Amino acid sequence: RFISKIEEVLNDWKLIGISSGKPLEKGIYTTGTWEEKSDEISFADFKFSITHHYLVQEPSDKDGKEELGEDALPLPMQDLLCMNNDFPPRAHCLVRWYGLREFVVIAPAANNEAVVSESKCNLLLSSISIALGNTGCQVPVFVQIHQQWRRMYAGECQGPGLRTDFDMVHLRKAPAQYTHLSGLLDVFKTKIGCPLTPLPPVSMAVRLTYVLQDWQQYFWPQQPPDIDALVGGEVGGLEFGKLPFGACEDPISELHLATTWPHLAEGIIVDNDVYSDLDPMQAPQWSVRVRKADNPQCLLGDFLTEFFKLCRRKESTDEILGRSAFEEEGKEVADITHALSKLTEPAPVPIHKLSVTNMVHSAKKKIRKHRGADESPLNNDVLNTILLFLFPDAADKLSDGSESRANTSAGNNPPPENEDYNLFSQFKSAPADSLTYKLALCLCMINFYHGGVKGVAHLWQEFVLEMRYRWENNYLIPGLANGSPDLRCCLLHQKLQMLNCCIERKKARDEGKRGSTSDRSPVGASGDGTKGAEHSAENPEKERELGKSWESWSDSEEEFFECLSDTEDLKGNGQENGKKGAKEGNKEPVNLKPEGRLHPHGKLMLLHPGEPLYVPITQEPAPMTEDLLEEQSEVLAKLGTSAEGAHLRARMQSACLLSDMESFKAANPGCCLEDFVRWYSPRDYIEEEVVDEKGNTVIRGELSARMKIPSNMWVEAWETAKPVPARRQKRLFDDTREAEKVLHYLAVQKPADLARHLLPCIIHAAVLKVKDEEALEDISSVKKIIKQIISHSSKVLRFPNPEDKKLEEIIAQIMSVEAIIARARSLKAKFGVEKCENEEEKEDLQSRFVNCLLEQPEVSVVGAGRGPAGSIIHKLFVNAQRVRARAPPLEEELRRSGCAEERRQGLQSDFPPPTGREVILRSSVPRPAPYSKALPQRMYSVLTREDFRLAGAFSSDTTFF
Repeated sequence: RFISKIEEVLNDWKLIGISSGKPLEKGIYTTGTWEEKSDEISFADFKFSITHHYLVQEPSDKDGKEELGEDALPLPMQDLLCMNNDFPPRAHCLVRWYGLREFVVIAPAANNEAVVSESKCNLLLSSISIALGNTGCQVPVFVQIHQQWRRMYAGECQGPGLRTDFDMVHLRKAPAQYTHLSGLLDVFKTKIGCPLTPLPPVSMAVRLTYVLQDWQQYFWPQQPPDIDALVGGEVGGLEFGKLPFGACEDPISELHLATTWPHLAEGIIVDNDVYSDLDPMQAPQWSVRVRKADNPQCLLGDFLTEFFKLCRRKESTDEILGRSAFEEEGKEVADITHALSKLTEPAPVPIHKLSVTNMVHSAKKKIRKHRGADESPLNNDVLNTILLFLFPDAADKLSDGSESRANTSAGNNPPPENEDYNLFSQFKSAPADSLTYKLALCLCMINFYHGGVKGVAHLWQEFVLEMRYRWENNYLIPGLANGSPDLRCCLLHQKLQMLNCCIERKKARDEGKRGSTSDRSPVGASGDGTKGAEHSAENPEKERELGKSWESWSDSEEEFFECLSDTEDLKGNGQENGKKGAKEGNKEPVNLKPEGRLHPHGKLMLLHPGEPLYVPITQEPAPMTEDLLEEQSEVLAKLGTSAEGAHLRARMQSACLLSDMESFKAANPGCCLEDFVRWYSPRDYIEEEVVDEKGNTVIRGELSARMKIPSNMWVEAWETAKPVPARRQKRLFDDTREAEKVLHYLAVQKPADLARHLLPCIIHAAVLKVKDEEALEDISSVKKIIKQIISHSSKVLRFPNPEDKKLEEIIAQIMSVEAIIARARSLKAKFGVEKCENEEEKEDLQSRFVNCLLEQPEVSVVGAGRGPAGSIIHKLFVNAQRVRARAPPLEEELRRSGCAEERRQGLQSDFPPPTGREVILRSSVPRPAPYSKALPQRMYSVLTREDFRLAGAFSSDTTFF
């Protein structure tokens, strides 16, 4: 059954019959693509996995092959002798040992124990032998025996009248006689057991591998950051607003130099236990590979991972810093009254405990008040440096607040558009020069160097206090673009912009209040049309707000404005308003003083009085952040589709329309709805030419069909609207309430929420940093990865709560790029790229050698030991040998006799003893009888410090034996 299963799988995979293919090109094993397919078979209840490994090749033309007939050797046997792909740097071990382009491996399935007993091995091998014979398959089949880590295989390949057996020896330590070429040749010849007296020539390929571990310290270019320095706006040797970059340890741990003699004939070279001709400097081929340190510690990566860990913290700012600085004194008094009320309850309450907690609370409060610089998470110098960095206007604010603000707000305009600057809209972070972005960088730095999560909580507390101070004292926040919140940015940035809008409105209102007290007159409020027009030219917003708070502005102004619109006599034009109300029903012109005019509207005239139509000063619609927009849309959606819900929804949405109608009525006394529509929505006023009774062509206009729908929203609003100028209306945007909402939102943010908000900014900054660093090195593979990071991040960060796993992937990608750049720098420094005088040589070392080392598993050295790169590598080994020779201290040296001689001998060789020796011996020899067909024989040997392996493929003729 087992044999038939093997045959079935070989049939399915079409491995039956003569295998055809072209001779192998040089290096194809490394550059070509390898594929594998697997299946499962079982021997009784013991499961095996069977895998076919093969090199993908273009199909060859079969016609030429047919003529070769029966004499042609099967392809795997030809591959045993092929010399184009010895020692491939990255391949399956069987490819390295036997040089095969395709083979099948049968190994115990994942959970099964290894096949150790000899009888079981033989049983498997005989099964394979029968299966191959039955199917005529020419692909070698191997069985994995012994423990998996030993990588022991036994196998067989069959051809027409031929058979190759694959055997293996694996030892911990090499017997002394097999550590050199002459010993291995003896084994090979004995194993072939050739009956011919002059033995056919044996061809040899030898590779010695030398490992360089003692990179000397000065070859590592990264400067460690100085954590204590705090000079000229620098903390931790790093400027605020800049992320660190580079590896803290050498990202390249070892250099492996492989010196290869690809084709030696027997007898040309002597290599025995006494003497060896194999001098690495004389080797015709050199190739180098570098062993990269596993996950080297890199600064940017550490910053990102530490900041990301913040996102998972659960504590609130209060828990981290003790009770919050935002709390009022009154809370503790409440505690005491609570305690007293408890006394009157029947339950027995131990009073002393209450008094103790109360004492502790008050003590804590005192401590916090008198806390020294040492006790707070951030010391004052660091804190002040950061606050000055975040709020550059704070330095001048003390001298003259208003002037300094005017200067800094000029810097709020975004810089010229470029691709890097616009990354913030893809990442939903914040512009690279904004306050939010700077804050993210400062928090990241503090989290890493200054007090971790406590430092973050402390700085955030100070930041929120600064925001409140600015709101209360009308100082605009620097580093934010003007205007309503930018929905392309993160929510925190929008909140700060919202606060700035509030401060701007409040500032304009307070200035209006100050300005009006001097020139206040009985008709100050109503006779202000001309002054309004002048003002609006320089700042329409101020004019809009002007006088809102003349009547003793207070926090409860909402009710005050309600009041005003209900009882119109506060302004002293009660009678006029009464008349106006009566006459408006009859649509007759009213002799009211117009108020709140901005400027005449071109050529438009009012339809009935025939006076010019004036554009009114209107209120701006309220700015919104994305969470408010969501809230509003949810409320509107919940109103449902009933008539009542629809009406309510329309009312909510038309608050702005009503305000504009009232302003329009105030600016154009005696106007009608048609006038308003002509200014506000010209498309809804349809004009057509008609011929009147006298035969003249006149233009007659009427409202559009949607405006004529009975109980239309516009008509209803127009009827309820009273002629009230913008400055006397209820505010559409209540800046006091909105500012308090924003300040509360900021105050309740936990460090984790804060880190989540700012993570896009940190990723944005990291990408920019990596881009800058890459520009200095110019590594093509890194450019590709950066593009991938940008597209990946813009997909992930666009959503409100990205998954942790996806965020971790982005951070890992950024870390890998940092490691590649650090490796490139390390290699450049080690190979002295900067020291090359010859420009061409420098270019060759840089672009070809260093970049290839980063991207390819193994790089051949042009000119071997005599080329520019070769001489540098030679020097590195010589230096390392010198360091090693001086290693023992003086006392030890004196104790050991003959040490000086040993040292001299050590210095004679520029290279240490090879770490690995690999030898491939090949020959074409008739076996087992002198008259058998000459067939390929091959033996591969590898010797390292703790491993010795011989892998032989010996072919024999099964027809003539």
